[in-house]
Amino acid sequence: MKVAVPTRNGQVEDHFGHCEAYGIFTVGSNNKVEHFEVFPSTQGCGCKSNIISLLKENEVSVMLAGNMGNGALTKLNNHGIDVYRGCSGDILQVVEFYLEGNIDDSGESCTQHEHHGKEHNCAH
Repeated sequence: MKVAVPTRNGQVEDHFGHCEAYGIFTVGSNNKVEHFEVFPSTQGCGCKSNIISLLKENEVSVMLAGNMGNGALTKLNNHGIDVYRGCSGDILQVVEFYLEGNIDDSGESCTQHEHHGKEHNCAH
């Protein structure tokens, strides 16, 4: 299993599409992290970029995120990636909490955020 976490400076980024990179954790059959790699973030809004396709091509099946708009959530789900929103803190600790069964999806999506100095609606 592979778990992705949008990150900035080793912390979960508050918004999926605004991160500097995605931490990709490979989890082994012992339910422990066996490998870590970093995918640089594409420029632009996550729901309008190709990052979701790239994550799926690299066998990511779980996304642990701070928050995201409904467009990104729908696109991730349509690519077979389960999403857990409401995460925060150190990315390795968040993945370990998830593997222990201690993370649930917050059920909340952002509807608007700042995007290059303009308000941007992510709920499309």
